[in-house]
Amino acid sequence: MKQKPLSQRVGDFMEGRGFYIVLFLCVAAIGISGYFLFSGMIASTPLNEPDPSQLVRGQAEVQVEPPSISTNAPQPSDESVPTQGSAAEAEASASPSQATIYTWPIRGTVSRDYSLEVFAYDATMGDWRTHSGIDIDAQLGTEVMAVTAGTVSDIRQDPLMGTTVVIGHGDDLESVYSNLAAQPAISVGDRVTPGTVIGAIGNTAISESTAPAHLHFEMRRAGVSIDPVQFLPDGT
Repeated sequence: MKQKPLSQRVGDFMEGRGFYIVLFLCVAAIGISGYFLFSGMIASTPLNEPDPSQLVRGQAEVQVEPPSISTNAPQPSDESVPTQGSAAEAEASASPSQATIYTWPIRGTVSRDYSLEVFAYDATMGDWRTHSGIDIDAQLGTEVMAVTAGTVSDIRQDPLMGTTVVIGHGDDLESVYSNLAAQPAISVGDRVTPGTVIGAIGNTAISESTAPAHLHFEMRRAGVSIDPVQFLPDGT
């Protein structure tokens, strides 16, 4: 029996079952292609992507949201507010000199005034000179008192003014008592108050020896003599 050529055998197969096989393969290829295409589309689509308009609006709302204000801020108490009375007391304690009490060192007559600008004749020295204090006449032995509170800073025998006591009162202020008796009643470092007896009138001041018995009294600030009368109460 003679065998059919190859082309004729393929044609016979296609006319029979071959047609259906080729059709199945084409459908399967189309299905597989569709499956991969659909899977690629799903993979390229992001899930749960936020709405850009909502994202911008949310950010804007956060930025313009006003800060919260606490209503529990502590309120100043009455104890922290100084009263007028406490301010006055603080001012008084800061300026103790306003309450300083002065008294005359002795009771007597002022026979020679304070004078640093006008020369006055000095009978003992026989010339014209200034006078750095005041002379208060009183009998020999009359007690001399501290004019205000302070501390005795010096006791000396001055060549011209005799036995001299110096009392410091703070703020560079000091009082000076000269022509005292040789032995004062106090010592250096003693605390005194207005009226404390510091000695007695003597005749130890050589430069004023021709004058009646008296106390030579001075006030000095930072070593400079000032008029002592401005510190003393009116009248002796």
